[in-house]
Amino acid sequence: MAVIDYKTEAALDLTRDRYGRTAHAGAAEAAQAHRDKAALEAYSIHLAPHADALLDTARRALDELPPARHLTGWRSVLDGLAAAATEIRRALDRPAATGSPAERTQRSALWPHLTAWVDYSVIASNLADQRDGQHHKAPLTGDEQQRWTERAQAAQRRGELELTESWYAADGQPVTLAYLVEDDDSTVVALCGDPGAPGWQVIGHYAHEYEAGKVLPAPVPPGVLRPDVSRFNRPVPAPEVSLQELIRDTVEAQQAGDASNALLSATQRGYDAGPMVRLQELLQTGGQFASALETAQGRQIGARLSALGRQLEFLTREVEEAAEDLGATVAVLPPHRTPVLRARPRPAVDTTPPAPPPRANTPARHR
Repeated sequence: MAVIDYKTEAALDLTRDRYGRTAHAGAAEAAQAHRDKAALEAYSIHLAPHADALLDTARRALDELPPARHLTGWRSVLDGLAAAATEIRRALDRPAATGSPAERTQRSALWPHLTAWVDYSVIASNLADQRDGQHHKAPLTGDEQQRWTERAQAAQRRGELELTESWYAADGQPVTLAYLVEDDDSTVVALCGDPGAPGWQVIGHYAHEYEAGKVLPAPVPPGVLRPDVSRFNRPVPAPEVSLQELIRDTVEAQQAGDASNALLSATQRGYDAGPMVRLQELLQTGGQFASALETAQGRQIGARLSALGRQLEFLTREVEEAAEDLGATVAVLPPHRTPVLRARPRPAVDTTPPAPPPRANTPARHR
């Protein structure tokens, strides 16, 4: 599906103008119809024979997991995948006439159900892979855990606890791998809890990461920032003008109003927002992501990004006011700012080329 989507996006790019608007509607519809057909064929060949068995296995594994915050959401995902599989099976059992408009409509209606499997079947697959021994096989004794935790905390204060990887276990506990550096020697340790806040503990130490991966709880699929977002069902991008183009518009302007319009385009709000407003949206979304990590460092970074977003909002208003003042000057560039021709006329064939300028006598430099 990723390959199908990539090829479709490449085809759709050819149907858009410089601002991202669809300029060739017929070609765009043909590319989407080809996408819908290829996706349905891929599902029917590779997944349809196994969908029910996969969901049954995933549900049994889900019932055996210890209570955790994410299990209710996962159960809803499995129910949604089952509903999507039912809709797809109904269409496969009763296909519309080949080559008819009804066939194209039927396949287009199945696209959201097909992409649901692409986006969320990783949860079902992960549950189906759950097996005995997913929990920590070699827990430390109480004294060992306290001793290793104190060593890791001391290394963290020295700046010698290098975090390398983080994931969540099936019980909802965060696990982080780190290198504990002591006297030019390093040991792989596994931490449970938030390494940026008090209360985390070392739950194991290993010779290398491969050994740690064999005995630590297996990772489960990470969450999403917004539950209704899919990379395969992105909204049509709004037309936008790049900063490079606005810079060129300003360089090529001769009247104050033209330069003012370029600046105002950068601060424009709404559907076709300008680059400065889009950057503010990016900072806001990045802050939401950092806060959603639910870690101490994530909350701090989220607060920083939110503050930067407020500063950018103030800057955007200042640029907007300056642009309006520039437009109100009703002025043009003075004529002494003359252009320079890029292409100079070549001399006639029988014309003697001008003598080169004399070279200045400069003393040689010695090392």
